[in-house]
Amino acid sequence: MTMAKARILVVYYSRTGTTRKVAQSLSAALSCDSEEITEAGSRNGIFGYLRSAMEARRQIPSRIAATVRDPSLYDLVVIGTPVWAWSLSSPVRAYLLANRSKLPAVAFFCTLGGAGSDQVFGQMRELVGKQPLDCLFVTARDVASANDAPRLATFVEAIQRAIGNGRSSAATNAG
Repeated sequence: MTMAKARILVVYYSRTGTTRKVAQSLSAALSCDSEEITEAGSRNGIFGYLRSAMEARRQIPSRIAATVRDPSLYDLVVIGTPVWAWSLSSPVRAYLLANRSKLPAVAFFCTLGGAGSDQVFGQMRELVGKQPLDCLFVTARDVASANDAPRLATFVEAIQRAIGNGRSSAATNAG
């Protein structure tokens, strides 16, 4: 890792593993740290699904475990969430509320069944109080069939351009 390279953190919550897959792909492509947001309770089964949808629609943050990594130590935090009932997941809502004053530049991604990304990105923007460098949404179907690779690559390139982490970053700092 060179001194000119920006420090990036990928933070995400995943109920079913879909958002986790995307987060792992992104952190590998960006060669950066990642952290999964966790909760004490379970969201398994139909009752977990229904509770998730209800909390999301009512914009209720859940109780999450303390995170290990301090977002203020990074140049960029990429935040990922599943879409629950056209809304931001309650664990990511809790993370954003707890850390919004510590967040540097941000980028957002979400996984979804079909719709709701615009609403979710709007809620995330409102909670952090700043515009993201870029946003990515991928469907669960595309993640499962590995058809998300081109969109992930485009998102990674946009992030790298935005933070000046491209091949010429050393030259940019020389002047």
